[in-house]
Amino acid sequence: FFYSMGTGMEHVAVGWLVFDITGSAFMVGVAAAARMAPLFFLGILSGAMADWLERRLFLLFSALGGVAVAAIMATLLLSGDPSVWAVVVLVAAGGCVLAFTLTTRNAYTYDIVGPEHALNGLALNQMAMQVGGIAGALMSGALIELVGPGWQYLGVGGSYLGSAAILLVIGRSARSAAPLREPVLRNLVGYIRFLRENRIILVLMCLTSITEVFGFSHMTMLPVFAKEVLHVGPVGLGYLTAVRQAGGLLGLALLANLRDYRRKGLLMFIIATAFGIGLMGFSLSTALVYFIIVLAAVNACAMSVDTLYKTLMQSNVPDEQRGRAMGSWVLSIGVAPVGHLGVGGLATALGAQGALLVNGAVLAGVSIAAAIGLPKIRRLE
Repeated sequence: FFYSMGTGMEHVAVGWLVFDITGSAFMVGVAAAARMAPLFFLGILSGAMADWLERRLFLLFSALGGVAVAAIMATLLLSGDPSVWAVVVLVAAGGCVLAFTLTTRNAYTYDIVGPEHALNGLALNQMAMQVGGIAGALMSGALIELVGPGWQYLGVGGSYLGSAAILLVIGRSARSAAPLREPVLRNLVGYIRFLRENRIILVLMCLTSITEVFGFSHMTMLPVFAKEVLHVGPVGLGYLTAVRQAGGLLGLALLANLRDYRRKGLLMFIIATAFGIGLMGFSLSTALVYFIIVLAAVNACAMSVDTLYKTLMQSNVPDEQRGRAMGSWVLSIGVAPVGHLGVGGLATALGAQGALLVNGAVLAGVSIAAAIGLPKIRRLE
């Protein structure tokens, strides 16, 4: 919750700040891409390290890294008008910290709950992230309006510090597999062999990447919708971001109550298809109430299908390789810069609504085709 409150504040601040400096939807996409690019480049390394180090301590130092990046950003903003590229560089540094945090947090969650409650535990973990994101988004919009983004970044650092403090008082899970104390280079070579031999993981990685590029890139367009389509300002953007998180929370709550649901593969394809159809719905109206309803529904699908990807990846590897499985997921969502740059370019040519219409149609079509053509994945439990 505390860590995600900080990331929620950052998400609102970065989008608004970059769009306010440049007035360019494409540059908003560049900033979002800079945050996600490290996930692609560090995905394999983060997975190897999550299997090599004690996960709770690794999470602790990752949180402290987030504190350092937020403090530097706050100093930069409070000292004057920074260039957009300085902001982008610091956003990329935060993305490096995020890559290690996401990998390790999900593997550590699985350590705590075990395989029989994996779907429920990962859904509850994601729910805490959503609630934190809602609180952070609401706080961020208000703080930007009242005191500016520089002081708001001090709040981001405080949230990450709270996360680190909590990790100090919780213990190592008894379910944790012993870390693989082989040299990191050999660990990385083993990781590549692991990906080559596990075809289910490779297919799930491809599906995750497609969903990230054509689905999750819609979040990049929220500042554009807030300023140019809905005309609601930074406070409104904070509320829209909170609605997005609340929709995800609803989807996760439903997922967490499925208990040990067996037909996870089929459910994954159904929700991914609904995700794409929901994105297409953004093109039908500019009314605020309609936009809020569609935004909530789209993100209920987004968070649910993402949790199913993570669950199926960890359920199809032995315990000692679950860090690598989550590193594979982080690597997969690391292709997001392609989606952010693409949706930014499409929005420049077609408008924000037209861009989401195209992306939604592609996502829905690919999901239906994959559900038909990949029966082994469809039958995964």
